Amino acid sequence: MSDIRFIDDLPIRDKRVLLRVDFNVSLNPDFTIADDARIRQALPTIEFLLKNHNRLRIISHLGRPTGRDAKYSLRRVERRLLSLLPGHSVHLVSDFKTHPPILVQQRETEILLLENIRFYPEEQAGQMAFAKQLAALGDVFVNDAFGVCHRKDASVVGIPRFLPSYGGLLLKKEIAMLDKAIQNPEKPVVAIIGGSKIATKINLIKRLLTLADTVILGGGLANTFLAAAGITVGKSLYEKAALAEAKRLCASAKRAGTELVLPEDVITGKHRGDRSSVEKLLSQVNASDNILDIGPETQAHIGQIINAARTIIWNGPVGYIENPVFKRGTDFLYYAITENRQAFSIVGGGDTLAALSQKEHLEKITHISTGGGAMLTYIERGTLPGIDALGHSYT
Repeated sequence: MSDIRFIDDLPIRDKRVLLRVDFNVSLNPDFTIADDARIRQALPTIEFLLKNHNRLRIISHLGRPTGRDAKYSLRRVERRLLSLLPGHSVHLVSDFKTHPPILVQQRETEILLLENIRFYPEEQAGQMAFAKQLAALGDVFVNDAFGVCHRKDASVVGIPRFLPSYGGLLLKKEIAMLDKAIQNPEKPVVAIIGGSKIATKINLIKRLLTLADTVILGGGLANTFLAAAGITVGKSLYEKAALAEAKRLCASAKRAGTELVLPEDVITGKHRGDRSSVEKLLSQVNASDNILDIGPETQAHIGQIINAARTIIWNGPVGYIENPVFKRGTDFLYYAITENRQAFSIVGGGDTLAALSQKEHLEKITHISTGGGAMLTYIERGTLPGIDALGHSYT
């Protein structure tokens, strides 16, 4: 982090500031905003820059549009941001390439929000010519979008090649919190990894096996490890192609002296939408069962581990949380973590945050990361492309 300049290290005043944020908010089925946490988390950086008389041009994406798609317009974000910044106006720039007059005439009290940057195919292609076009809109670049720093998109890694660049306050906080968890953590360290797939988390698990005292696995990811151990998982979600890798990771855990915790009992249903459920020991699971959550014995075991932990890292639900019947294990984990007042705890991941968005006691989690993939990649590698770009920016 020593190579990165942050906005509170030296004053940025009276500049056109190109600010990359992560306003990829969760949406309701009707595409209205379900949770504006990501907008609110960027407010300290926005307000800090506005206080110093800068003119902001904000860049963000929303969802995964294919071309221009009104469902993913930042128009709804424009309205929410306006309600959060009294005394300022917010204007959505539908296409910056057309050079609308407001780009020249912008006043200090006006915030310009560029339309969903993923409406431009050059963004995710990482095209430097596109990054240069964006850079022409500002005097200074600020990256406060930790959640996309693991990507090599044009607005993340390209713009710093053309402008003096800084990290925002949220990015600074994310790096500091994650460094505390992985560089010299207080032991015992407990990592909880859930979700559906193992393929995207193999290198992360390898890293955690060297960092943590205990690694707890849940969700479809755990099913793959159970199947690799020869346990019947029935119709449950698991990855056949990853069975050999799961066996290797189990062997690595033994060599590292790290406890690898898998479910001891489970909650099953006939299908994901089932409104009934059955508690079963692993030995009772049959070919027609679908494992959809951890069972009470597993919860009790994990609860003891969490209670003794001094550093906790959690990413990914341990059940099919879209159905409330199979959300209890994930809820249990959350409350167990909040009850441990001695631990330094980090929680992240889109699915995990969605499960917690309406929970009480969120303030008892030390840090709720705004990044899912970014958080995991940072733990795995200790840096991210977007962070590296800031450390080697144009000066």
